[in-house]
Amino acid sequence: MNIKKLLFFCLLAFSFNLFSQVFDPVKWETKTEKISDTEYNLIAIATIDSGWHLYSQNVPENGPIPTGFSFTRTKNFELVGDTSEDEGVTVDDPVFEMRIKFFGDKAVFKQRIKVLNNELSLVEGEVEFMVCDDEKCLPPTYVDLKFNLNEAEAVEGAKSESAPLSLGFGGEEQNKILEPVKWSTSVEKINATEFVLVSTATVDKGWKLYSQNVADGGPIPTSFEYPSKEGVEFIGTTIEEDGKESMDKVFEMKIKYFKEKTEFRQKVKLTNKDITSITGEVGFMACDDERCLAPTYVDLEYDLTNTVAATSDVKDTADSEEDESSEGLWSIFIIAFFSGFVALLTPCVFPMIPMTVSFFIKQSQSKAKGIRNAIIYGLSIIIIYVLLGTIITAIFGADALNALATNVWFNLIFFLLLVVFAISFLGAFEIVLPNSWANKADRQADRGGLVGIFFMALALAIVSFSCTGPIVGTILVEAASKGGIAPVIGMLGFSTAIALPFALFAAFPGWLNTLPKSGGWLNTVKVVLGFLELALAFKFLSQADLVLQYHFLEREVFIAIWIAVFGTLSLYLFGKIQLPHDSPLKHISVGRLLFGLLTLTFTIYMIPGLWGAPLKIISAFPPPLDYSESPYGVGNSKGGAVASITDIPEGAHLLAPHDILAFNDYETGLAYAKKVGKPVMLDFTGWACVNCRKMEQNVWVDPNVLARLKNDIVLISLYVDEQIDFPEGEAPDSKLRPGKKLKNKGQMWSEFQTIKYKTNTQPYYVLMDHNEDTLIEPVAYTPDIEEYDAWLKEGIKSFKK
Repeated sequence: MNIKKLLFFCLLAFSFNLFSQVFDPVKWETKTEKISDTEYNLIAIATIDSGWHLYSQNVPENGPIPTGFSFTRTKNFELVGDTSEDEGVTVDDPVFEMRIKFFGDKAVFKQRIKVLNNELSLVEGEVEFMVCDDEKCLPPTYVDLKFNLNEAEAVEGAKSESAPLSLGFGGEEQNKILEPVKWSTSVEKINATEFVLVSTATVDKGWKLYSQNVADGGPIPTSFEYPSKEGVEFIGTTIEEDGKESMDKVFEMKIKYFKEKTEFRQKVKLTNKDITSITGEVGFMACDDERCLAPTYVDLEYDLTNTVAATSDVKDTADSEEDESSEGLWSIFIIAFFSGFVALLTPCVFPMIPMTVSFFIKQSQSKAKGIRNAIIYGLSIIIIYVLLGTIITAIFGADALNALATNVWFNLIFFLLLVVFAISFLGAFEIVLPNSWANKADRQADRGGLVGIFFMALALAIVSFSCTGPIVGTILVEAASKGGIAPVIGMLGFSTAIALPFALFAAFPGWLNTLPKSGGWLNTVKVVLGFLELALAFKFLSQADLVLQYHFLEREVFIAIWIAVFGTLSLYLFGKIQLPHDSPLKHISVGRLLFGLLTLTFTIYMIPGLWGAPLKIISAFPPPLDYSESPYGVGNSKGGAVASITDIPEGAHLLAPHDILAFNDYETGLAYAKKVGKPVMLDFTGWACVNCRKMEQNVWVDPNVLARLKNDIVLISLYVDEQIDFPEGEAPDSKLRPGKKLKNKGQMWSEFQTIKYKTNTQPYYVLMDHNEDTLIEPVAYTPDIEEYDAWLKEGIKSFKK
């Protein structure tokens, strides 16, 4: 035993003399199971007080005293194999500084015996064990055990090995704590003061670990936290490897993920050379093709005394990450490029094309010089807009932009901006930059030469801002969601489309005759853009509402708004509505008629969405189907629960789309179950749990199953990935990570499932009575309707006995 452990046990012994209170946190009871005429299972059940840990039979050297069983040996029986135990929980114990398996709440131990004398009725034994809580450990305790074979329960079809029995419901892994991602750390030394903290994730076959950057509606992203420490400066953000990006079957979106093995690298600089280690924490979510585990948090420690030479600086890794995102940058460029062409067709820009090109040709001494000046003019436009994108990126930073794009306040602010832009496009007012800016640019343009041409381009950008500003703003925010140099790339695409006509028409002036004449159609383009901006604005308001879960802008309301917007646009295109700045309309053009028919078709297409149609064409815009006032559509309360439940209890809600009365809080739901005299069904689920949705959509819809869920049980749905934080100072202690606080309610439900039911997969269903004892063995994902219904029926029957 090392010195540290010796001191620990000395303090332990001292504490026993110091406190007079007698602790008895573990109660033991026994029972027996009859396997056959000659074989029995001796079962020892430990009930453990909250906050205490009973340790496994297998504990590493220098750890706590392991639990041990001994049986009074006689010639009347013989032991078959070793004593088995529950799965338990394995964590890094801060007291003993090692990974130790322990049990909380309850533990079951089984010993198979073979009877050699049929007259044997009693087997005696003894259990030795040690228990600890987060502050103290009790000395080893010894309890006598007696197993009465005459009271043995007959077990039909028991397995020959001593293991937990299964009733056939659920999968093989439903009672297994999965750990598909293992973490290790190392440190690379750049120089005497700079290091790279390397976190390596080893991912089991078939599982995925997700990127640090995941779109809304996807899995919980991987995240790293490093507690601030005096003398340590964290440089930049944690950089990840390229990984893979593909359409994820679970979340039905394109997501970047890692398989097998990956590294995350964080650069640090030390100002205190005496620092020998740095701690951190990684939060992550792992999924395979069918399920996801609850968000998991693992402590990391980096030993600065054990380093290897750095193979590359973190910046090199960041460069490779930029290469990986080139596909996203190309999409930004293309979108911005076509947006630039749309901006050309606005009344602020289109009339300037023939005027400016003619000016260059007439004022130049030769055609070649005119073409050259027009090209310089176009390049100046590109420089001005790219400079704008560069300034935006420099002010906010590449990562800050990405963070803003997923922020509630950002979505609300951008909603308001788009509404203002839309009203401006519709003609209520114009958004213009100060006239003094344009006047100063005009005066500089009179200087001639390259400087004069540049200021001519700047004057165009300022004067046309009332039309181009909203489009530029939209591009910049879309680029912000990509991060990095995306705003610069976006402005490059937009300005290239704006500048290209000036160079082309200067080179081929005859093409100017093919341009349509300016007129009322330019204002029509501007108004159409206003309607599109208005529709897009509500996407950002919806996103903020989804994050806050206010249910202010549910699916029906969103679709109704879009129907109103695009329906009004159709009427406008058909000439039934005119705005103040429109020219008199004697007839509509073929192009306007076709576009009007397209918007009318789109409007009619959206109407069934009010009655529950999925609207796959626009599925990325409205809220999901289950985020609605009436999941079956306006005027449809399919299932009949609304009619039967007129007074919803406090803390309950009707779970869509089946209108099942459900609670999201354990204590509240249990209290209601006791009040109404019904059993409880715990539904361990997750917002990102696809198999949970499959059970709800494919199994729970069965009339028999739905009737039992509505009438015979009280449903408590516990979301293990719920990101609701605890009030300040009220976060409870973690039982799986001693010394840590729980981060949110989701982690609390996840720990509850892991400790009490020895599993961490979802969905997981538990039927229990009012004493919180299980009525039947819990089940996991059970797509067979008859099997799931039989499980419900059997559990409810056990409650009524």
